[in-house]
Amino acid sequence: MPRDLAYPKERGNTIHRESERARYDLHTIHSIINTTPVLHVSFNVVDPGQKPFPAILPMIGEMGSFSHPSAGLEDILDCYLHGYVSSRVMKIARENSDEGLPVTIAATKCDGLVLSLTPFSHSYNYRSAVLFGYATPVDDREEKLWAMRLITESVLKGQWEHSRTPPESGELSSTTVLRVRIASGSGKIRDGEPHDDKKDLDRPDLTSKVWTGVIPVWETLGEPVASRSNRVEGVPDHIRSFSDKSNEKSQAYAQKAARDVQ
Repeated sequence: MPRDLAYPKERGNTIHRESERARYDLHTIHSIINTTPVLHVSFNVVDPGQKPFPAILPMIGEMGSFSHPSAGLEDILDCYLHGYVSSRVMKIARENSDEGLPVTIAATKCDGLVLSLTPFSHSYNYRSAVLFGYATPVDDREEKLWAMRLITESVLKGQWEHSRTPPESGELSSTTVLRVRIASGSGKIRDGEPHDDKKDLDRPDLTSKVWTGVIPVWETLGEPVASRSNRVEGVPDHIRSFSDKSNEKSQAYAQKAARDVQ
């Protein structure tokens, strides 16, 4: 059973609106991060020549612990992010390598379209998570290789062993991995049916003509399409297995979320 470790509720991460949907336990938040293909990472750019807007980047990342590789999602973990060595976030992170570059990491999954009697009550079923932490470049070769494998396996489990590894020196030098030490975080989840007002539910003229309910939404991995240079006959088992299990899990969650009663 997952332990009940949670991020402490502080001013910056406490959810006030629809607070009953808030989640602070590590397992839930880390699960959302690790099942979201693209994370959005924001940070401040301190440059007199730039306009005063925070920067935000789509990045690939995964929660994990190099010092405790067997740690579960319910444990205290770092977030590892992968990017090109000369990208702006990597440069700024290296300039702030002592304390770390303050970053915010956001992940969102849409699980359903919630259709109600009035547009005001329309909504999504969703899972979202936000982490606040300090990013520093990973310079240790062993940890960097471990993190690259972690991130690769998050994209498609088993792919590290079924591709040319380890990376060549040129590939390693052109890639930077950031380790984000998490300071706080929170999550928010909505599932279930529409929430219509009683005054609308008591109107037969309205309820008889407006369909209400949930259209489940889930990410689907399609049929693999071989490249023109591919020489492997058929789709490898690890790809087929990952695709099938991922689709089955995503569909089951979205359909359950549509039926849940709050």
